[in-house]
Amino acid sequence: MIPVEVLEDFGAKRVEYPKGEVIFSEGENANNYYQVISGEVKMNNFNYDGKEFVQGMFFSGQSFGEPPLLANVKYPANAEAITDAVLLKLHKLKFLDLLSSHPKIHLGLTKTLASRLYYKAIIASELSTQEPEHRILRLLDYLKKHVHKLQEPFSYKVDLTRQQIADLTGLRVETVIRATKSLEKKGELQIKSRKVFR
Repeated sequence: MIPVEVLEDFGAKRVEYPKGEVIFSEGENANNYYQVISGEVKMNNFNYDGKEFVQGMFFSGQSFGEPPLLANVKYPANAEAITDAVLLKLHKLKFLDLLSSHPKIHLGLTKTLASRLYYKAIIASELSTQEPEHRILRLLDYLKKHVHKLQEPFSYKVDLTRQQIADLTGLRVETVIRATKSLEKKGELQIKSRKVFR
């Protein structure tokens, strides 16, 4: 997203987070910009019964947690390393200086945030009205086209577990398994060596 050298010029530090470590917690002040160098991060909440809801997953080159940082509000969710991860961490004031100094980067960030808002609006509608197969395809198409920038049929090897797909679509794992098998029969997905391709 933002070139690493630009972030480091403004004082960003590389920070290592082992798998399972919390990067920030719901209710904390948003004081830093985070960008993934390697590994995977998820943002989540837990309901009163302890059930996890995954707000989003972020991969190498992606940033997360910007809306509360820019809106000057507390984090509405937790961020946790799904795998061992290396992140660039830049203090809020230096991040705002970076955006002021680099209008093209600022515009790029605005486009990224707009794309995420669009995706969240679509997914909110899908979760309340659409069938499991449709929800899964919508999620995978978003990741394929907007995260991994792929277009060709079956070029995207899904790097999510069935549990993660369930968490992101509000489904049960058993439902995800049945739906992916059905989608394979319909020619929407391919499954090779237990890996899903879209």
